[in-house]
Amino acid sequence: MSLLDEIREQPASAARFLDRQLRPIDAIAAAVASRDPSYVLIAARGSSDHAAIYAQYVLGIRNRLPVALAAPSTFSLFGAAPRLDGALVVGISQSGQSPDIVAVLAEARRQGRPTLAITNEPESPLADAAEHVIALETGPELAVAATKTYTAELLAIAALSAALRSAAAGSAREGTREDAEGLRAVPEAIAGALTLESAASDAAGRAANARAAVVLGRGYEYGTAREWALKVQELANVFAHSWSGADFEHGPLALVEPGLPVWAIVSEDAAGDALAPLLARVREALGADVLAISRRDDLGGIEVLRPPRSLPAWLEPIVSIVPAQLFAAHVASAKGLDTEKPRTISKVTLTR
Repeated sequence: MSLLDEIREQPASAARFLDRQLRPIDAIAAAVASRDPSYVLIAARGSSDHAAIYAQYVLGIRNRLPVALAAPSTFSLFGAAPRLDGALVVGISQSGQSPDIVAVLAEARRQGRPTLAITNEPESPLADAAEHVIALETGPELAVAATKTYTAELLAIAALSAALRSAAAGSAREGTREDAEGLRAVPEAIAGALTLESAASDAAGRAANARAAVVLGRGYEYGTAREWALKVQELANVFAHSWSGADFEHGPLALVEPGLPVWAIVSEDAAGDALAPLLARVREALGADVLAISRRDDLGGIEVLRPPRSLPAWLEPIVSIVPAQLFAAHVASAKGLDTEKPRTISKVTLTR
């Protein structure tokens, strides 16, 4: 199965996850809620780290849980594990193999904290280290670049957020029903995003000569910007760097010059309201070549890849990354690169 096959498989993968994992996640959420964690610590690397950034916004905004990203080497290389009083500790890894991520959960378990593994390999060392496991249900992901496991990680985080809201004392039934309806709409929305492949390929052809690019997002979509940049780096060898739109204005804006590719995910919520004027500025005043993934109607002359199906803002990143994946794959193809064998990297990276 090729990279593009795995990208196209994502609607079925998401539907399978929802069919098999929502009930177990409800039980996990009930067990976690009974421990009343005061914050969440997440250990992850690579694409999974971008899923963790999504969790910072989803669990922070919807569940009022502060989310910190672990520095795994403090546990593995330096042997100086911090105190984890009050934490729910989560490890996210498609393979479940990386020793530094496993070390974080093993130490949290030793300290008596609730632990959760989100992985595509429920028999992996990470799963063994955790008290609770959410299996991604994607089937084997053979391509080096993570695609379907990434969207499944986002879906797992979203489902956990919904289940924690349901488990919370006094949670409104209306909100719980809306969450369930939103989750169930995800596979169809991903299928809609896949219809953008031709437009993504056309945009990729125009970007084939890019040597560097800026990728922007805000709020729920900040992790999407990070993941889009990573996909273009590993597949197309473009030196793409991602920023929050807010951070970009605090210095990196000086990098913009005529013709610089600026790619952005512009949501329909307050984060998008803040990002849209910045994109207009970098295009109109500074001459950047701007491409956006968005459903907004106020982006002026900016080229837009527009997913056809709208979801609540907290679920949109599961869909908006799909045209970015297609774009990255087609940039690589336009440059004559083999998307199945990105240079110098491998599917499983064992960091310590």
